[in-house]
Amino acid sequence: MTGLEQSDDGSGDFAAVAYREEDYWDVDLLPVALTEDLKGLLHALRQQPSISGAIGLVSVGDDFFILARVYGRDNVSLFLSDVTASVDWPVARQVLEFLEIDQPHEDDLDQVLPAGDLSILADLGLDEMELGALAGDLDLYPDEVLASISERLGFQQGFQRALDGMG
Repeated sequence: MTGLEQSDDGSGDFAAVAYREEDYWDVDLLPVALTEDLKGLLHALRQQPSISGAIGLVSVGDDFFILARVYGRDNVSLFLSDVTASVDWPVARQVLEFLEIDQPHEDDLDQVLPAGDLSILADLGLDEMELGALAGDLDLYPDEVLASISERLGFQQGFQRALDGMG
């Protein structure tokens, strides 16, 4: 990874896909370029075979995360942890455009508010209240929230193995 893709503390932007085949979760890293390209991310997720839909987990800087879930070709659910990220990050704007949500006004930038489908992972055991609480916890970095989500859904080892492969 280049210095732009990885911060001094070893964390960096990443995109991963988690998918389930039978009773087994698999997690793979996706190209880091997909942290900047929602259309490309959704295309990559559609390529994964899964009985419960492919789940995209994207961490961007220390600022926000995106969850994407794709069932088949046309059924897409998205969750953005912080709408204010759309002011600085094109991929966050792409998520809001996909969700048909306006960017926040300048006087609304002091609140961290999520957007999208809070029930995106409810059928897998992470309900709306838990996801909302995780997204709103300002003491956690996006990669830490995604690690917590992976633990709650049962693919923490695969998720950690994939992140360890980042270098």
